[in-house]
Amino acid sequence: MSGTQSPAPALLLAAARTGDADSVRRALADGADPEVRDEARRTPLLLAAQGDHVAAARVLVAAGADPDAQDTRLESAWLATGVTGSVAMMRALLPAGPDVRLRNRFGGIALIPASERGHVAYVEAALRETGMDVNHVNRLGWTALLEAVILGDGGAAHEEIVRLLLAAGARPDLADGEGVTAREHAERRGFAGMAALLAAAESGTPAGTGGPAGTGGPAEAGRTGDGAAG
Repeated sequence: MSGTQSPAPALLLAAARTGDADSVRRALADGADPEVRDEARRTPLLLAAQGDHVAAARVLVAAGADPDAQDTRLESAWLATGVTGSVAMMRALLPAGPDVRLRNRFGGIALIPASERGHVAYVEAALRETGMDVNHVNRLGWTALLEAVILGDGGAAHEEIVRLLLAAGARPDLADGEGVTAREHAERRGFAGMAALLAAAESGTPAGTGGPAGTGGPAEAGRTGDGAAG
């Protein structure tokens, strides 16, 4: 019996990386393990998610690929959707039952980098379809709301994300390690629209179409956010 290794695992990783769904299917049929890892411990599904290769991801999910398998940087296919902001990929992974509480290397869930990066459609879909904790606090001490304000650019996308988070129950009374709330950060950065939304939420008065918000927990200032993961 030959000791030659099958090329199928390497072909599967390559096909997932490039989004070649037909080659993914063939490699799996040839016996490749859907959980094979590359040198950085990335699985085919993670590679497909990072490249937003939805068709390839669907083939892998149908083969039982794990959306929560994490690489050396604690990235997973599920967490990658928050970085890329791909609603289509998020929905492709949902049938695999991802753990929406899974944390990246900053201790954050997928909602946090999505909020930081201004992925409006993703934030809206995630809040509606996944049950992610809108008030999850990462290891930097920040929630999605704080990251949207502190690391966002104050433009229309981040303002809409603030509105969506508040409407979903994000707590506006959070303060960082220096006692600065999301509203105060918005005011300091000159983000008048965000500041108005947050002030209205603090007082319990609906602002625009955002509606009333909840109230929140501790946060701590940090140097970078969850969106650096990826």
